[in-house]
Amino acid sequence: MADNGEKRALGTADIVRIMQLLPHRYPFLMIDRIVDMDRDVSAVGIKNVTINEPYFAGHFPDFPVMPGVLMVEAMAQTAGGLVISHRGEEHHGKRVYFMTIDKARFRRPVVPGDTVRFSVDLIRKRGNVWKYKGEARVEGRLVAEAEISAMLADAP
Repeated sequence: MADNGEKRALGTADIVRIMQLLPHRYPFLMIDRIVDMDRDVSAVGIKNVTINEPYFAGHFPDFPVMPGVLMVEAMAQTAGGLVISHRGEEHHGKRVYFMTIDKARFRRPVVPGDTVRFSVDLIRKRGNVWKYKGEARVEGRLVAEAEISAMLADAP
């Protein structure tokens, strides 16, 4: 039962907590909340996409579409929040650095008004390097996927 309590404590992060975990800020903070975290294993981040996103001014003015690379960044931020949150006080002075993107596929456009669920699931961990399979879904439909890896290292 204690494990369930611990899982619940790690289970969510609102925007205030995310900003404590990640160094990203507007306009590059790509997730609004994390609704589910299970240790280093998996997490789900949420992004409510609005017409006010700065990238829509140029991507594309007549048909605003969230850039695919920013969907992958949101997957990485979800994974980074997961890795750091699991470390507790050990995370002070540490950052998660994005290392690789593999097998990226973009299936459908993400447009203003969409709520995107970014899920990350651990593929493997070796030392201070994690590899995750990430998916982005809108209304249950797959819009993007990628494998990403990152490492935990000292902050500059």
